[in-house]
Formats: sequence, C-alpha cells, structure tokens
Amino acid sequence: MRPFLTLHDPAKARAYYAAGLWQEETLYGLLARQAAVRPQALALVDGRGGLTWAETLGAVDSLAAAFARQGLNAGDRLSLWMGNGREAVLAFLAASRQGIACNPSLHRTYTAAEVRVLLERLGSRLLITEKGWGAEASEAERQAALSVAHGLDAIWDRSDLPLADDAPEAEPHRNPDSVAYLAFTSGTTGLPKCVMHSSNSLLANARDLARDWSLGPDDVLLSLSPLSHHIAWVAVGQWLVSGCRLVTDDPPPGTQRLDWLLQSAATYVMGVPTHAMDMLAAQKARRLERLGRVRTFYMAGAAIPPSVAEAFVAQGIKPQNIYGMTENSSHQYTHPDDPIATSLATCGRGGPAYDVAIADPEDPERLLAPGEIGEIVGRGAALMLGYYDNQSAIDASFTSQGWFRSGDLGALDEAGNLSINGRLKDLIIRGGHNIHPGHIEALALRHPQVDKAAAFAVPDERLGEKVCLAVLGAAEPQALLAFLAREGLSKYDMPEYFLRMRAFPLTPSGKILKRALAEETKAERLKPEAISYRAKENGS
Repeated sequence: MRPFLTLHDPAKARAYYAAGLWQEETLYGLLARQAAVRPQALALVDGRGGLTWAETLGAVDSLAAAFARQGLNAGDRLSLWMGNGREAVLAFLAASRQGIACNPSLHRTYTAAEVRVLLERLGSRLLITEKGWGAEASEAERQAALSVAHGLDAIWDRSDLPLADDAPEAEPHRNPDSVAYLAFTSGTTGLPKCVMHSSNSLLANARDLARDWSLGPDDVLLSLSPLSHHIAWVAVGQWLVSGCRLVTDDPPPGTQRLDWLLQSAATYVMGVPTHAMDMLAAQKARRLERLGRVRTFYMAGAAIPPSVAEAFVAQGIKPQNIYGMTENSSHQYTHPDDPIATSLATCGRGGPAYDVAIADPEDPERLLAPGEIGEIVGRGAALMLGYYDNQSAIDASFTSQGWFRSGDLGALDEAGNLSINGRLKDLIIRGGHNIHPGHIEALALRHPQVDKAAAFAVPDERLGEKVCLAVLGAAEPQALLAFLAREGLSKYDMPEYFLRMRAFPLTPSGKILKRALAEETKAERLKPEAISYRAKENGS
C-alpha cells in the first residue's frame, strides 16, 4: 500500500468506531454485502438499462481485475472524466476493491489542458474518459492535450471498458480508513485543493442521512447531480448503505429529465434548487397533479425558494434542505418531522457524524453563542482526511482545536438548526457549477483594452447566481467574450452581465471591493448590461 499523508488520528478513530460512526466495511464491502443479501434485485440504472446487485458486483470485479493487469496497486490514483453512465460508479467501486484512490471530480466544463494539470497534480496513472467529453473545440485537440500528461500510464475509453466475468486473484482491500476518494473543490485556477476521503468518512454522513430519512431497499434514488459533483457521491454512499436502487442522471437520448424521473419511479431525488425549479416548471407545463412517486427532494448549494418548498409540500413531497461541502459531505440537513418553516429558514440540525459551531470570523478560536452570526466551523466523523499534498491549505483551514473552517457565514438557533448568511469565499455558484472569478479576471486583464477587471455574482432566480464582469477600459462586451474564449475560458464560465466602470471601489490596500459592487448592483445603483457568449458567431 503506497501511503498518503493524512489527518487520520488513531485516538479519534477509536472514538468514531466506538460510537458506531465508523465501521469495518469499505465501499466495496458494502456492495458485496448487498449483492449477497439481494442478488437479483435491481441495483444500478442508467439510460441503457439496469444491473442487479449481483451483476453490479460482477462488473466491478471485472474492472478491478483490469486495473490489476494495468499494474495499478493500492495507493495509486486513477481519474474519471466522463458522463453519468454506470461505468463511473463501477470504476469507483472497482478502485475501492483494489485500494486505489479514485478522483471523479473532473467536470465536463473543463478543457483537456485544465484536466491535464489536475492529473499531474495527483499523479494519476489511469484516466477513464469518453470521446467528445469536455469543453474542447475538437476531439483531436482533446486527445493531444491529454496524451502529454506526465505520469499518466494509460487512457481508457468508457465504451471499451472490460466488464466481462473476470475477478481479480487478490483478496479485496479491507481497510475502510485508507484514502478512497479524491475530489477537487474549486476551479482549475492556481493550485486547487483536493479533498481526501476514506470509505468511513464518506459513509458516516451517508449512514446519518439514510437512517434519519428512512431510506431502504424499496426506495429508488435519482441523482440529478452529475457524477463529477460531490452530491452524486453522497447519493452513492446512501445507495450502498440502504440497499435502494440508484438511478444516475443519464436518461436515454431524447428523454427529458421529467420523463426520466417518472420512468425511474424515483422516490428520493437529489440535486440543487435549480433542478427542483426546472422539475416543477415541467410538471406545471404538463398539468401533472403529482411528481410521480417522489416523497423526498434533496436540495443543496443554494437557498430553497419558498414557492418551491410550498409546491412540494402541496403534493406530499418533503423538501430536504441541505448544507455541506466536499470536505464534510451533506452534514447539515433538515429532518422529516421538521416544520416547513424550519426547512425554509435553516439547513436543520444534521446528524451525529458532524458537529457544527459558529466562530468569530476575526478570532476563529472563539466560538459564538446561538443567534450570533459568524463563520461556520465543524468537526467529526464525516470530515475529510485532509487536502492532498497541500499542507498550507490544511494549516489555513483548521483552528487549534481541530475545527474545520468553512469560509461561510451562518448562525445556530437554540435547537441547533443552522441558517446560512452568505459566503466569505470568493466563489460564484451558477446552478450548482462553481465558477472562480479570479480565473475570469486574470484572462480579462490580458485584453489590451482592459485596465482593471472584477468578476462577481449577481442574483438569479433560477440558477442562484450568474457572473457579472466589471471592467475599467474601452473593451466592448462581445469582443471581450470572444477574447476570453480564445484565451481558454470555458463557455460554462462565461460572464452573462457586463459593467463598464469609471472607477472601482477599493479597500485601503488597493484591492477592488467586489462586495461593494454586488451591493450597488443589488440596490440598482449599478445596472449591468445582459450579455451572451455566442460560440458560432465568434467562430468557435
């Protein structure tokens, strides 16, 4: 086993095991147990059909054998850059069987050049991908960029994976505390942080959610979040713990998401508020009285609009308000017996796998009383094992008492329910997709007619946030968007609003005060111009 440097602490581990928050099974071990208990029950469904638990286990073992033939060993890293088909889940579990750490967090919105940087950061030996995936202009350019990744032994295509009946000779990896999951938490600017989780740190939160929301073998869990997003792996954890059926966001070609939800007979749907809003709009357009068999709708990443919650409650669907991060999964959540007011105003009290407190942002060693707004901090069995090869990020993220600093502002009420009051982090979240403004600004400043640039979030009813790019200079909006595209900005990160400034508000140290820009825009004292990047018109 090639070792990782982690925050794993034997004393804490003993306490987590004693409390039942950590257990002896790996992710693969849970799969094997479910396959032994209900081998012929349908387990994993994508747009091409479904696999039983026995078939899922067989496919995972075959892929694990292929990993072994490739020369991958416990402690090696492999990465996934692919869609939401079953192969991503199978590869993840095959990696667990072999003790390989799997990195599935390479988004479709990345370019191959950005992915290459991340592969080299991790030292990934194998990449599993599919043709045409990513923001590249052509398949030839994509392949050319990936082929020169240092340390990468092989690139496999999703359509060619060996999934025949072929099991590895070696016994399965049995350590649930070794690193099993690696996920980048933000964009590809600079040195993005990469979270390390073990089977136990992932499953601690999954066990809490499945228990408190009574998820069981008769349920059908549909994840509308892509398998490159951490929400989908929270879904995978709950699937393995509960023995329910997992349906990925991979409908057959031409099938609308609402039809996929109805066809799958989903009882539990996971996504972000944008997914919920889109589902309700489609339901209304078709004049359907009820959203199929759905009983619970998980929503994370943004505040739940009251109209969305009310529409769910009116048809007997419980909204599940979630707060979490890749570092600590969906640790804060409302409960089925919470009043609707609690589900709207807070993210609930969560479960025993993670303790939350509020710290003074100016002095994070000092915890605040209920009702006081401060930085959300936490610790517990669901917390990551650290950031891969990034000691400085670890040092900056923890207090001396071991509290993890989220960078978000919130408050706890007397019952322990958490309300979110904003973010300290300079991150824009558009429909669940993270956009790093610094990357946009750095590219914009390359334009000869841009003297200063600031990218900031403006509210959007459906997507939560959109990007506004404010500039000092003579650059015209459409020409600037075309320039950003040529400089490598993904079309998924393009600004959708534009402000021409005569002067920027500045901090005493001379930095642009983007909070003031956002406030002035919200108060309509600044009025951004709506813009849209048109790839064909710009020749890309």
